[in-house]
Amino acid sequence: MSNNRELLYSMKILSFMMLVICIVVPSLRICVANDSVNVLQSMSDGERLVSKGGNFELGFFSPGSSQKRYVGIWYKNIPTQTVVWVANGANPINDSSGILTLNTTGNLVLTQNGSIVWYTNNSHKQVQNPVVELLDSGNLVIRNDGEPNPEAYLWQSFDYPSHALLPGMKFGRDLRTGLERRYTAWKSPEDPSPGDVYGVLKPYNYPEFYMMKGEKKLLRQGPWNGLYFSGFPDLQNNTIFGINFVSNKDEIYYTFSLVKSSVVTINVINQTGRTYRYVWVEGDQNWRIYISQPKDFCDTYGLCGAYGSCMISQTQVCQCLKGFSPKSPQAWASSDWTQGCVRNNPLSCHGEDKDGFVKFEGFKVPDSTHTWVDESIGLEECRVKCLSNCSCMAYTNSDIRGEGSGCVMWFGDLIDMKQLQTGGQDLYIRMPASELEKDKTEKDGVNLTTFDFSSISYATNHFSENNKLGQGGFGSVYKGILLDGQEIAVKRLSETSRQGLNEFQNEVKLIAKLQHRNLVKLLGCSIQKDEKLLIYELMPNRSLDHFIFVVICLLNMLYMDFSQSNQMCSVLV
Repeated sequence: MSNNRELLYSMKILSFMMLVICIVVPSLRICVANDSVNVLQSMSDGERLVSKGGNFELGFFSPGSSQKRYVGIWYKNIPTQTVVWVANGANPINDSSGILTLNTTGNLVLTQNGSIVWYTNNSHKQVQNPVVELLDSGNLVIRNDGEPNPEAYLWQSFDYPSHALLPGMKFGRDLRTGLERRYTAWKSPEDPSPGDVYGVLKPYNYPEFYMMKGEKKLLRQGPWNGLYFSGFPDLQNNTIFGINFVSNKDEIYYTFSLVKSSVVTINVINQTGRTYRYVWVEGDQNWRIYISQPKDFCDTYGLCGAYGSCMISQTQVCQCLKGFSPKSPQAWASSDWTQGCVRNNPLSCHGEDKDGFVKFEGFKVPDSTHTWVDESIGLEECRVKCLSNCSCMAYTNSDIRGEGSGCVMWFGDLIDMKQLQTGGQDLYIRMPASELEKDKTEKDGVNLTTFDFSSISYATNHFSENNKLGQGGFGSVYKGILLDGQEIAVKRLSETSRQGLNEFQNEVKLIAKLQHRNLVKLLGCSIQKDEKLLIYELMPNRSLDHFIFVVICLLNMLYMDFSQSNQMCSVLV
């Protein structure tokens, strides 16, 4: 009996010494740890809560050289302490007097000397014998003891991310409760209080994830297109993690899962405005960067302004889309692209020469702030709907799997587009009829220089009578001199002419393809300000009347029997 009393007394002394050591030297981590805290039980600084499989532990820590104390969760078996979640980031404790308690209302409460520092809030759920458990996923949960549904939590840390995303953690929004699951950068490695850089879902009609700094958009992943986020096609089919995107009437969120359960990976956002996907390399005993965002300069939000597209392989990374020109040429030339681009010709939603669409391939689609989505219709019906709405500027499939399905339409200026080197989507952008003809001409194998109307007007002295070479049924021909000194002849289609854009296009295609030593060379065209111009080289060694005859011949080639016209033109030597 005496020996038993001595053994019990020795065990009490040992337990007391271990508690003292844990409090004084918490970094030794030799404390006895549990995986749950029952009602009214508490955890002091120096104690640990460990998940059943030993993957994670919860306790008090001090980041870097800081002396302030925080409650957090970190990997248990990784020697470099890697914190994945912080409870009281905004309210640190100055010493080791912190106590974490689960109360009868099913809430965790962190106190210091009797003052509340941090607490959970699950007052809207029925509480019966609550317990706290740290799961092997890294999720700290409060649940009712004996609850048959393993995911019926009163509260969970996964709903309140810190600066890191773990496998299975939802990043997005619960539409039923309004809960927003965002993750926010620490202010610094030694200060885990929330900074002003964060990742967030914007629940537009075509939802998107953004990296923000305050209210400013830093980076946009692009909307989910059924296979990947539009701006990052290289994230699909990687060997580390799988992507799962859910969008329904209840929730919109992104989560990732591990391809191999043995891999340890984490996604972290920091105050510099970057996110890093780290993978733990056991052999090196170190974290290795697997992916980081922004991937390149073109991922900078809105870099090229409205109707500008960014392509990292170009020396001048920002380019105006075809049919657009820099709004401020001077600023654009100095690599200030923020003012973006404007149309060369105005749209015409109604009338004879109506708008249409030009297909742009391999794109990160524009910012989806002002969009409309209908997943029940296909691409052709989407085109019809967009064309009938004068405010619709672009459309494409909302889901690109297979042959594509669904419809998304953009309204307002198109911004934050990127020409991807691999992958990307087809985007159909609204264009005036004149640009449609140019696009069709290029696709038909005719590559001509497009002249600005003002430069041709200047070259012909504003189409003065003194420069007129002749006149036909479809318009007049003028002599001109370009700024580089080249002499030209300009056919100006008459506004009263019956020749429309189709006939004009046919003429351009025919003459551009006809290469004959006796025919005048077509240099280019201009379709601006309701003007249709053809620019030919002027044949300096021929008389003007001979040149006029050549032009008339060319005009007739479209509107006479071709063989007869060809015989007439062939006599020109």
